[in-house]
Amino acid sequence: MHHSFATVREAVLRRSLLASLALPILIACSPAPQVPEGEVEGEAEPERATGLRESGLAVGQKDMLVSANPHASRIGYRVLERGGTVVDAAIAVQAALTLVEPQSSGIGGGAFILYWDATEQKLYSFDARETAPLAATPDLFIENGEAVPWITAIVGGRSVGVPGVLRGLELAHRRHGKLPWNTLFEDSAQLAADGFEVSPRLAALLAYRFHPGLLELEPAASYFYPGGEALQAGTLLVNKELARSLRYIAREGADYFYRGALAKEIVASVQNSATAPGSLTLQDLADYRVSQRAPLCAPYRDYRLCGMTMPSSGGVAVLQMMRLLEPFDMSRFKPGDPEAIHLFTQASRLAYADRERYAADADFVAVPIEPLISEAYLEQRRALIDPARDMGRVEAGEPHGSLSYADDDSYDLPSTSHMSIVDQYGNALSMTTSIEMAFGSSVMVGGFLLNNQLTDFSRNPEVDGVPAANRVEPGKRPRSSMAPFMVFNNDDSLRALLGAPGGSRIINYVAKSLIAMLDWNLDVQQAVDLPNISNRNDATVLEDGLADPETVNALTDMGHEVKLQDLNSGVHAIELRDGKLYGGADPRREGQALGQ
Repeated sequence: MHHSFATVREAVLRRSLLASLALPILIACSPAPQVPEGEVEGEAEPERATGLRESGLAVGQKDMLVSANPHASRIGYRVLERGGTVVDAAIAVQAALTLVEPQSSGIGGGAFILYWDATEQKLYSFDARETAPLAATPDLFIENGEAVPWITAIVGGRSVGVPGVLRGLELAHRRHGKLPWNTLFEDSAQLAADGFEVSPRLAALLAYRFHPGLLELEPAASYFYPGGEALQAGTLLVNKELARSLRYIAREGADYFYRGALAKEIVASVQNSATAPGSLTLQDLADYRVSQRAPLCAPYRDYRLCGMTMPSSGGVAVLQMMRLLEPFDMSRFKPGDPEAIHLFTQASRLAYADRERYAADADFVAVPIEPLISEAYLEQRRALIDPARDMGRVEAGEPHGSLSYADDDSYDLPSTSHMSIVDQYGNALSMTTSIEMAFGSSVMVGGFLLNNQLTDFSRNPEVDGVPAANRVEPGKRPRSSMAPFMVFNNDDSLRALLGAPGGSRIINYVAKSLIAMLDWNLDVQQAVDLPNISNRNDATVLEDGLADPETVNALTDMGHEVKLQDLNSGVHAIELRDGKLYGGADPRREGQALGQ
């Protein structure tokens, strides 16, 4: 049975559960076992779904901002109202997210930034991904000859990479900012000093008690679990340490973080971590550099899709999926059609197989980036798709023919955040930012959490003597699934920008939203509301409680192993159409779209 858009929107407001194929909205309420086989059996995803909040299409003619938390959206939007650019606003949003959404991102993490300069009509990208300390070795996560379990690897100083987001925002601001740097942090600093009400989502994640380090390591344990009890929703949470850090960063610039007093505190916290001390040094922080790489673009129908290049496997994999699907003409299907879901999962299998084999930091290993999205190679891979039968687990292809790598065993965990912004000048920013695991490494310093991004490397540096492309190496950036994207019309005008959190499933969430907007002509809110589908070259996963039994039966008849789970996306997108800006925030999280 299909429901109208109006019916579904009413269902969102009622928090009711629908089983529609057309536009059901996720109501997340039950744990979804979804961990690597053999590890922490029965546990759910680290940053699991925590419920539905009301969300609706925002419309503006001047500007638009969508971020993962109302505090962050309001603080960022005030910057736009003061005449700031998208970069100015992004700095304010990131500062606020560090405080109010500490489980997902923060100044202790890294980011990928796409920036569209309306005056130059040029797209820039900033790779502010973390790097491995210079003392890191390929066997960083090997103990007694075996890789440690990922739930062990994430905790403590060993997993901390050199944070990159502040340097990335600093460089973007130097080139594309308008308001003074020191004016962009005060609202977040004041909120930290005065306190904010703990959101239901943050409270639920703390009550879940998944992250072992968060319960053990100080000062995080006392901050999030005062008296041993998880913070409750509505509690006023004050963070004077973060207020202090943000004000010094505003006054002294990012150098305070990378070379000043805060750098010394960061290094001491990592090296003296009570669990798994790390090797991060002052030299590592001082030497950090943002990489400006050419965006990776490819055609799709009458559009040009642009994302990040390596080490963002997300950019390559999304482009692979879209180009693999293009000849199948997805526009002939309705949203939720089992045939469309089948084709989507087959393209996803092929993209994820290549991702596991080849995705890595191209500054360290040969990665066949252009061959992976070339039509000649994709034509070979497309021939493997049976429109009526699931192909099962597929092996990586050979886009180059001479590269031999072992498949990766890292786990991209879904604790990430995305913001999409368009300013009054026509500039646009699509930025995905992360500390990796929910609450990162649980090492807290200066009022913020440090990332555990080094677990995005392959824990096993080689398999049967064959090296993993994504093995740990000094100064290397770990593979990521983050996939900020922009869409351009055939006249090179900007059509849309989007991205998502969600660990390795980010690739599926972004591809789904692109198909919804470009093939099914759904508005941006309808696109992000659509039920998620995921296949990472394993089972076909549909959102729990929302899959129509007929769809499940149809996919099963095609040979799919179907699983029902929470799929906790957080797609934030903006579409430019008919002279207006449309903003959509994923109701699966706490996001808010603001524009005028």
